[in-house]
Amino acid sequence: MVGGVLRNARHEVGWLLLRALLAAARALPLSVLRKLGVVLAVPTAWLVPREVARVRSHIEGAFPDRDQAWRDRVAGADVRHFGCLLGEVAWLWSVSPRRLLARTCWQGREHLDAGRANGHGFVIVTGHCGNWEWLNLALGAAGFPLTVAAREVYDPRINETIIRLRARFGGGTALRGREAAQRLVRALRNGGGIGLLIDQDIDAPGVFTEFFGRPAWTPIGAAALAAKTGAWLIPAFAARQSDGTMTIRIEPAIAAPARDAGSAAEARVTARLTNAIEGQIRREPSQWVWMHRRWRRQPGSGEVVWRWPVSSPDETIAVAGALECPGNLSAGSR
Repeated sequence: MVGGVLRNARHEVGWLLLRALLAAARALPLSVLRKLGVVLAVPTAWLVPREVARVRSHIEGAFPDRDQAWRDRVAGADVRHFGCLLGEVAWLWSVSPRRLLARTCWQGREHLDAGRANGHGFVIVTGHCGNWEWLNLALGAAGFPLTVAAREVYDPRINETIIRLRARFGGGTALRGREAAQRLVRALRNGGGIGLLIDQDIDAPGVFTEFFGRPAWTPIGAAALAAKTGAWLIPAFAARQSDGTMTIRIEPAIAAPARDAGSAAEARVTARLTNAIEGQIRREPSQWVWMHRRWRRQPGSGEVVWRWPVSSPDETIAVAGALECPGNLSAGSR
C-alpha cells in the first residue's frame, strides 16, 4: 500500500517536472537545457543507489582491463549524460527541422540512400546509445521518417507525449502488441523505414548473443522482419560531441537473411547487429544505459550463444563513400 502511494507520487512528480521542462524549452537554448538536465540528474542519482551500483557493476564487467579510476569517470559521466539527454528531449519538443539539422553531423549518410534504393524498405537498428530520439527526429527532418517500435510507458500522459514527439517530422510509433508487427511490415513493403532498438533484455522472441564477452538475450525481430520483407538492416547511432553537436553515425547496410534460410541465419545477423552496438558503446562508453539489466537471463544447458565474427562471409552491402562529418553545419546556441 505504502509502496504504491510512493510510486504514484514519484510518477506525478515526474510528470509535473516533464511539463515544466517542456514549457521552459521554448524559451531556453539547448546548452542551458542540457545544464538544467544535469542539475536534475546528479542529485537524483543519490536517490537510486541500487541503480547506481548496477551501473558500476556493469561497467566493471564490460571493461575488466580498465582501472577503477577510469570506470568511476565513466559512471559519473553516464549520470550527466542522462541529464543532457533529458534537456535534449525537451529541446526536440519544439525545435524546427532546420535548427535540428544545423546541430547534426552525419557520417555515412550515403548508406541511407542505398538502403532506400533497395526498394524493400530499410530497418534502422540501434541501441540506447547517445540520444536515440534525436536520431529518429534527425532522420525524419532529413527525409527518412521512421515507424519505430516501442513499448508503452507506465504513465499514459508521458506515453502520449513521447508518441507526439516521435511523430513531429513524419514518423510514427508502433506500440508492442498484435498489430505492431503488421504495421512495421506494411511500412517496409511501402518502401519506408522502421526503427528498432535491440539492446535490452525484454520478453520477446530472441536469441542469446555475445555482448561484452557475456551471453545476453537479444530480440530477433529486426532480422526476422528483414527476412520477411527483403529490407536491408542499417546500424545507426547518435553520439553527443564536445562542441554540442550530435553526430549521426550510419554504418553500411547488412543484407537481409534469405527468407528460407531459417532461424540460424536470423540469429547470425542478430549477433552481427549486437556487435555493432557494442562497438558504438566502446566508442562512447558514457552514453549508454548501464543501469539496464542486460545480462539478467543466462543460457541453460545446451542453449546456443551466437557470436560475431562468425566463419561465414561478411554480409555487409558494399556501398561507395567514406564516413565523414560535414564541416559547414552551424553550431548555434539554439
